[in-house]
Amino acid sequence: MKTQVGIIGAGPAGLFLSHLLHRLGIGCIIIESRSRHDVEQTVRAGVLEHWVVALMNDLGLGERMMREAHVHDGITLQWNRERHHVDIKGLTGGKRNVVYAQHEVLKDLIAGRLAQGGEIVFGVGGTTIRDIDTDHPAIDFRRDGTGALETILCDYVVGADGFYGPGRQAIPAVHRNEYQKIYPFGWLGILTRAPRSWEEIIYANQGDGFALLSTRSPDVQRLYFQCDPNDDIANWSDARIWEQLQARLGTDDGWTLTEGPIFQKGIIPLRSFVCEPMQYGRLFIAGDAAHIVPPTGAKGLNLAVADVLVLSRALEAHYKNDSRDLLDRYSATCLRRVWKAERFSWYMTTMLHRNERETDFEQRIHFADLDLVRTSEASARSLAENYVGLPFD
Repeated sequence: MKTQVGIIGAGPAGLFLSHLLHRLGIGCIIIESRSRHDVEQTVRAGVLEHWVVALMNDLGLGERMMREAHVHDGITLQWNRERHHVDIKGLTGGKRNVVYAQHEVLKDLIAGRLAQGGEIVFGVGGTTIRDIDTDHPAIDFRRDGTGALETILCDYVVGADGFYGPGRQAIPAVHRNEYQKIYPFGWLGILTRAPRSWEEIIYANQGDGFALLSTRSPDVQRLYFQCDPNDDIANWSDARIWEQLQARLGTDDGWTLTEGPIFQKGIIPLRSFVCEPMQYGRLFIAGDAAHIVPPTGAKGLNLAVADVLVLSRALEAHYKNDSRDLLDRYSATCLRRVWKAERFSWYMTTMLHRNERETDFEQRIHFADLDLVRTSEASARSLAENYVGLPFD
């Protein structure tokens, strides 16, 4: 098999890149370790920055999103049983985010790519990357993990294969610097069949700590709250979960959280991670292979798309103008945005969670940060600008 760009991973980074390259007339093949069904059923929240929404529409993939997604003009911050609306649209000159689950985005991307005749090989195993320090890199893999060894010969390899994939590991350890923060708390998340309780996302720091309320559809809600990341989900009965959510989202103005049957629940850890550089030889890494953010700032998918947008422009310059300048600067360009997103995600996470390792003084500072957003337009605007997505350099 031969192509110009070999892509490992059919997540947001790999799929968006394939569409961007197709539009530019640059050939690519995607291989993915999971089945199509598994990819499309991996449920994750999705808050899309305004420019990602525009890109989906520009690629001709946004029809279902615009019909089913929930457009948010702002967010609500809550502490001390009081709520404060942050007017994202007003503070950013009309920019708005939409809530559209990541697996729904992936369904649209996969269907669109296959309709274009694109090649996605699902269910592969034994994937290895070789010769990335030459002009002829290659990807070896086996279909269904057990078939005959196959090879993709390509000009460039893109590792969009997540934290545990072979992409980042193919960069020699001596050339990698990895930065990581493990948070001492995780999120217990649920999906419940219930009508909407509030018109926009609520981020709360109340009671025993963080809680989040968001809408998946008119009759399905997504909620999270802070918990011990090592806890067993079996310890959390539905009644106990609702008790915690009512306490952390409760107010004194008569509002009530609408409960319903819980049909999915689980615990996820939180961490921040960055790999530098994001390229080596003819290999480029993108998305979770290169960086991970806690979900508090809603940056994960958006950062992945930003990576491949930068990469697609660099590949276009290379193939159309025989220029390597943008390719050589791919890592530096992406990392400027990555570290700003890491900072914002850390800021939102520390401000909204209770950390038993912190002093009472530090906890009071976090509440002062929340109140500063309420009383300072400059602070509110900074949060809003980061939330909808910073401009590209």
